[in-house]
Amino acid sequence: MRISIASAALVGLASQVAAIDPLVIKGSKVFNSKTGEQFFAKGIDYQPDILSTNQIRDPLADKAACSRDLPFLKDLGVNAIRVYQTEPYGNHDDCMKMLADAGIYVMLDLSTPTETIIRDSPAYDANLLGYYQRKIDAFGKYDNTFAFLAGNEVANAANNTDASAFVKAVVRDTKAYIKSKGLSIAVGYATNDDASIRWQMQTYFDCGPAEERADFYGLNNYEWCGDKATFETSGYANIVKNYTDWDIPVFMTEYGCNAIRPRTFPEVAAIYSNKMTDTFSGGFVYEYVEEPNKYGLVKISGSSGSKTEDYDNFKKALAAVNPKGVKMSSYSPSGKEQSCPDISNDWIASSTLPPTPSNATCDCMMKSLSCVSKLDAVPTSDSELKTFGETVGSIFGTVCGTIDCGDVSADAKSGKYGKYSGCNALQRVSWVMDAWYKNERGVDGSCDFDGFATVTSPELSSDSKCSDQKDSNSADGSSSGSNSDSSENTTSGAASVVASSALAAAALAALL
Repeated sequence: MRISIASAALVGLASQVAAIDPLVIKGSKVFNSKTGEQFFAKGIDYQPDILSTNQIRDPLADKAACSRDLPFLKDLGVNAIRVYQTEPYGNHDDCMKMLADAGIYVMLDLSTPTETIIRDSPAYDANLLGYYQRKIDAFGKYDNTFAFLAGNEVANAANNTDASAFVKAVVRDTKAYIKSKGLSIAVGYATNDDASIRWQMQTYFDCGPAEERADFYGLNNYEWCGDKATFETSGYANIVKNYTDWDIPVFMTEYGCNAIRPRTFPEVAAIYSNKMTDTFSGGFVYEYVEEPNKYGLVKISGSSGSKTEDYDNFKKALAAVNPKGVKMSSYSPSGKEQSCPDISNDWIASSTLPPTPSNATCDCMMKSLSCVSKLDAVPTSDSELKTFGETVGSIFGTVCGTIDCGDVSADAKSGKYGKYSGCNALQRVSWVMDAWYKNERGVDGSCDFDGFATVTSPELSSDSKCSDQKDSNSADGSSSGSNSDSSENTTSGAASVVASSALAAAALAALL
């Protein structure tokens, strides 16, 4: 959202468990709302205890881990962390308070590896939006939650830039939800800064109606490698040029090339110098915990941690900088809004976004069907999910080669989205099977699909009014994506529903 000082919109809500000055965005800069001083993120990417599985680890719900890591974070002198994976179900009070008391703000990725827009087979349903909304509910109460990321490096090549339309729809819908809750937390996007789509990507997330645009933009960039590189030879000079006169804040959401070791982090001096501070609001070094990729500053072993060879070098580099900003009261934004990129060989995302998904619409549609899947829910185990994806893909391939399946299809390049394209994979395949059943006039065997489907008595005579159905907890009275299951906020089992839905959509799309 375009957060203006005139409306005193704060990036964060007053919290009962933490005392830290909320931040405010004005134009392309971030300010402390109480002191009016410009804020620069001296941050680190923080995601300890990653497993090599699909299980999500939530470091901000682990008091012991936070107690272990906080002394290192304070010693490094960071004032912000970016956390890639969290869950909305645990209690985050202890960790968030520890961080707030240490003056550390938190940027959170909304997505996880299983709850995300998948680049090569993008889909966006109410379960996914509901998961994001629950995460906003979980973290919106903390003053030091200063930003959410709607996606991270989703599109990374010209042939999958259509996924950007779905991510931008997430930006739109989470911004609306945040506003409906009386919050003013910024929502942005982080890119891998691929040169072939760089300009299109950054303009796409900063074009169109205000409610659709990102509040800030993040770059994951590893171009500055070693002490021999300079501001010019590293490419940093060109990066700054690309964002000169930008109208929203820009962060280095990842940096820290490790091609030359040990790392001495010469880019830190540039990021916080007057060469960049008029354009960038700081950055986040990659990363806190040591993993096989050798980017970590701290090695974790159970309840203890130890410094890597990069630790003191980064601490020294960060301590040496003192970025000079402007006072909020004397700053007048002059940045320019962007025009949306045209469809081309290098860009296939229309400025027309997918509609906000609605459980009510999809539930209504299901009540109008005479032929539906025998399954009550998308499978959760890997083996069952693979079989499900193959079955659904085969059904789509067979039926949609004969019958128009536009109502359950999405084409981000043309900007055409079926009225049920935001339904989950199980609902959409039921619509497809029902369309075939009706096309065959209900002849025996036309609702079987090798035992996957069954005939049922519809509760509604038609789906003519389904598109008008909206969820009762809609952000604006016209759209919502929260899960309609009454148990959604009480069990982590809801996560498996979201995960399986996203993975099923990927399996389906890969087969079509």
